[in-house]
Amino acid sequence: MGYFRENIEKMTGYAPGFQPNEIDIIKLNTNENPYPPSPKVLESLAKINAKNLRKYPEIKGDTFRRTAAEVFGLKPENFICTNGGDDFLTICIRAFCDKNAALAYPVPTYSLYPILAQLQNCPTVKIPFDDEFNLPAKLASIGAALTIVCNPNAPSGTFVQVEEIAELAGEIKGVLLIDEAYVNFADSSCIGLIKDFDNVIILRSMSKGYSLAGIRFGFGIASENLIAGLMKVKDSYNVDAIAITAATAAIKDRDYFKANVEKIKAERSRLSAELAELGFFVYPSQANFVLAKNDAKNIKAIDIYQKLKEQNIYIRYWAEPGLKDKLRITVGTADENDRLITVLKKIMTKTKE
Repeated sequence: MGYFRENIEKMTGYAPGFQPNEIDIIKLNTNENPYPPSPKVLESLAKINAKNLRKYPEIKGDTFRRTAAEVFGLKPENFICTNGGDDFLTICIRAFCDKNAALAYPVPTYSLYPILAQLQNCPTVKIPFDDEFNLPAKLASIGAALTIVCNPNAPSGTFVQVEEIAELAGEIKGVLLIDEAYVNFADSSCIGLIKDFDNVIILRSMSKGYSLAGIRFGFGIASENLIAGLMKVKDSYNVDAIAITAATAAIKDRDYFKANVEKIKAERSRLSAELAELGFFVYPSQANFVLAKNDAKNIKAIDIYQKLKEQNIYIRYWAEPGLKDKLRITVGTADENDRLITVLKKIMTKTKE
């Protein structure tokens, strides 16, 4: 007889992107920022008093909350700090969902959502996107306790316009969580909706736009009432002192952040054009990655993935409905993207011979 709850026994667990150990690789599989964080991050870390590390960190991460409030023109009470965006997702699902309160979201999307639902043992309602990743109209009528829309969506990079998200927020009865982990690379954001709707929550991450995936820091934005409720669910000290210091320094340095994002957006456009020339259909992306559909008849997407891996170039592939013929590629530096395209040209040329 097993010791685990039945739902834990049945689940497989989350499968993160492969983390290779080799030195001479091109890693374009986990949507990390290819550029280092702001120099001010390292300066702030160097100033940390080692004596303070024996103490617990700020319970709510108020140093960051105050700074974020200034950056976004809100109140500190509109923010909750979390141990990465995934921690925030966990908090929200624990707060709103149980065996009688469902989670709903369109698919394909971030593959952690169903894992967290399984942990909470709550029902899930998955509504398929169409071929162009338009927001399914059915989402509004599900009656779920929590609805998640990843925007820009992962793994497609596609973006649902703010007006359409606002319409959904006004129609659903439960809470709408807008996962904006990749919004730093988009043309607009839904953050303004928290002033118009008391059921809207925004997820943000310091991993992508701020190059801080290694410190695990995310944050949520919502009405004061929703944040107060979510504070009851979070772990007692869920963000550490070093992470608070680094995240605060990073979000303060707006000039570095904006320049970094613009470099990635420029490379995203170039990479998309190069992939299109090789015969891929590239979905319009507003994230730091692109989703490329393989239209070649004589080679499968998984074979392209494997051949790139043999050349120490790592991208992402899923053997799942709606994704089997597609490859997700993180936008790297110009040199990394050049190497990827060079190898891809050889692979695609050989398939035509």
